[in-house]
Amino acid sequence: MPSSQLPDAEAAGDQVATEGTRVTRRTLLCRGAAGALSSGLALTALQTWAAQEAGGEALLRQGGVVALFRHALAPGTFDPPGFRLGDCGTQRNLNDEGRTQARRIGEWFQTRQLRPEKVLSSPWCRCIDSATLAFGAPQVWTALGSPRGYSETTGESHLRELRQALAAASARNGRFEVWFSHMFVQSDLARDSTSSGDALILRAPRGGDVQVLARLSVTGST
Repeated sequence: MPSSQLPDAEAAGDQVATEGTRVTRRTLLCRGAAGALSSGLALTALQTWAAQEAGGEALLRQGGVVALFRHALAPGTFDPPGFRLGDCGTQRNLNDEGRTQARRIGEWFQTRQLRPEKVLSSPWCRCIDSATLAFGAPQVWTALGSPRGYSETTGESHLRELRQALAAASARNGRFEVWFSHMFVQSDLARDSTSSGDALILRAPRGGDVQVLARLSVTGST
């Protein structure tokens, strides 16, 4: 084909043939922009996570708060039929990843020399194990148990206990507590919840509403 009949590259969209694949300059520019956007979003997410972690640490040092953790990863949904408290073989339990998460929680607190005044746990095995791997044997507290295991009336009774205990902890400056519980308890108490192994930093002024001050995710760091 005479050179005068070659297609105009600009008019054709700067088409480039690469191993049989037609790629335009516009495509390449879009891909570059998408890559830059993806990198930017990843950096923003990392900065947000770091800010949340630092904010959570500052709140714990200040005290007057409770870190309400959802138990570490225990695959599945609810408990098997016929589960029994006190018999871990009948319940959902932590897997290897969950046990690693729980240890990382403990490492994070230990590295920063953050020592909870109390470590309380739901009587469910996955909560007790999460607390034990992170901090050592916890104080088991029935009120932190999953409301799915009790009647609605008992669940309300437990929520009253939790609110009262949170208000008491909120009045103690310089000290904080760590509780291990379930997604349903987080949601019922704070109208919010986390992923497995993460926590809500809570405060409740006496006679006031429960406040979510920060979210704490430490299982990916040491």
